[in-house]
Amino acid sequence: MKKRAVILMLVLMLFVLAGCAGEKKENVVQKQNSSQGITLGLMPDVDSIPFIIAQEKGFFKEEGVTVTLKPFKSAMERDSALQSGNLDGAISDVLAEAFAKAGGFDTVITALTNGSYKLVANKSETATSVKELKGKDVAISKNTIIEYVTDRIAAEAGLDGNAINKTVIPQIPARLEMLQNGKIAAATLPDPLATVAIKNGGKVINTSDQLGINPGVMLFTVKAVNEKEKEIQAMYRAYNKAVDYLAREPMENYIDLVIEKAGFPKDVKGALVLPKYKKATAPQPKDIEDVITWMQAKSLIKQKYQYTDLVDTRFVR
Repeated sequence: MKKRAVILMLVLMLFVLAGCAGEKKENVVQKQNSSQGITLGLMPDVDSIPFIIAQEKGFFKEEGVTVTLKPFKSAMERDSALQSGNLDGAISDVLAEAFAKAGGFDTVITALTNGSYKLVANKSETATSVKELKGKDVAISKNTIIEYVTDRIAAEAGLDGNAINKTVIPQIPARLEMLQNGKIAAATLPDPLATVAIKNGGKVINTSDQLGINPGVMLFTVKAVNEKEKEIQAMYRAYNKAVDYLAREPMENYIDLVIEKAGFPKDVKGALVLPKYKKATAPQPKDIEDVITWMQAKSLIKQKYQYTDLVDTRFVR
């Protein structure tokens, strides 16, 4: 009887230990799965630099988040990837957010980005002002932040946006090439490609910085903000570390890395002037309202979206 009791106790202990081991293994698996990766779409512009620095300097890793960065050459390609579920978020603009809402695709703006956009005339163009570009070919990407900035620059000079001949060239590198080859009178470009155009003889007509406008934003899908809230918060902590790094480090310490990872032309080295990056912050209501007013005036959207329809401020100060 005693022998049987001992055997029975040993069997029970084995079951208990096996259960504990299984529970421990399950906890480990749950812990591993509790942190999800984020996939972000980047454009070939200076808005992307803090994300590249956060990746390459290990700031994302320090904050415990895995971030995959995917480059795009045009807004159309980026938006298609976002809407098809291949991205959680992307460097984008207020226009793209409004278009997504109007099309029934659920995304939200989570923060501003620090981009710079310039209207640049080619080196042989005689025009030195927006008014002198009236009737001439100016390359843009249609219904994007580029066209919005171009129209704002024209309006500041007292011209209707249609007074210039807008030539649609969606891919940014192709727009730069057309400008430098003298195929168009001018083009609106983001930095650093605007810097390349200027370095090669292009003339600045006006800029988004001079107008004090900044419609560039970071978008995320609603699915991502609901399912990956902690990861997005960690991403922005890493982003802020990258902003601190960019503020204290001389550009020569990272420009080669940025050129390689962002796919910038090598001749931006020595000529690029970066914006004064700000830590992640929400856009101002006026930034949103001005874009929505412009879009409605062009009959691009029907609904007058409010700030709270488009912006989720939970991730930034």
